This record gives sequence, C-alpha cells and structure tokens, in this order.
Amino acid sequence: MAVQIGQQAPDFRLQDQHGQDVTLSSFRGRKAVLLVFYPFAFSGICSRELAALQDEKAAIDNDDGALLAVSCDSMYALRIFSERDGLSYPLLSDFWPHGDVARSYGIFEQDRGCALRGTFLIDTAGDVRWKIENGLPAVRDVGEYRAALAELVA
Repeated sequence: MAVQIGQQAPDFRLQDQHGQDVTLSSFRGRKAVLLVFYPFAFSGICSRELAALQDEKAAIDNDDGALLAVSCDSMYALRIFSERDGLSYPLLSDFWPHGDVARSYGIFEQDRGCALRGTFLIDTAGDVRWKIENGLPAVRDVGEYRAALAELVA
C-alpha cells in the first residue's frame, strides 16, 4: 500500500548521479521535499517529465523546497542521463537493493522492476502533505507540483 497523506514519509539514504549520499531526513526542519519517482531514465515520457521539472526548478528547488527524483536505474546511468538532458537536480538511484525505497512508498511495479509515477510532497516535519500516483504511461502535470508546493510554503 502506498504511503498516505498525513503519514510520516519513509526515510532513505540513496546516492545521486554523482555518488553523493542523500537522505530525506537531512531536509527535516529546513525544506519541504518534492519526491518524484519515475520508471526509467532515457524513456520518452520520463525524459519529458524530468525536462519539465528542470524548467520549473527555480519554483520548486529553492530556499523553501527541494526537488529529488528517484528511479531504479544505476547511479552511472543517471549520471549520463542528467548530463545528456541538462538535469541539475539530484537524480537518486534506488538500484540496490533494487527498488527498496519505491517499495517503502508502495509504488514499486514488481513485474517491470521499476517505480510507478508516484509524487509525494513532504513537509519540513517529514509528513506527506500531498501526493499523486500515475501508472506507467500517464504523464504528470508539473503545474500541480508547483501549486501544491506554493500552498505548503505559503
């Protein structure tokens, strides 16, 4: 079952595309976190969604908020993906144990070995305040992220 609004978001420690450890708990008391799970680097829909997030980065990743994107791809694949697409925010690797963080959020697709399109807005106390879950082919609206984050930090 997916993490629900009002629940404490499961903490994690994952490496970003540069091999740096990132923990969710490091943002507690400082920033809200927009946590975006996506199925696969280099796929068409994911590339478009992550490019749209890059375009909106200033509105999402700032003094009040942080943007973290998670897939089950390896750190090395994420590095090339971020360089190719000019993505300047953390792409976190949930590669091993494979999909462990996606499972803890209840959005791991076992048959395909990837995360579903789950997005969670986590407040500074570490609680989930907003979420949206889409299946693999469904595109998310970045404007919804911006609106939810603006409401949270208002």
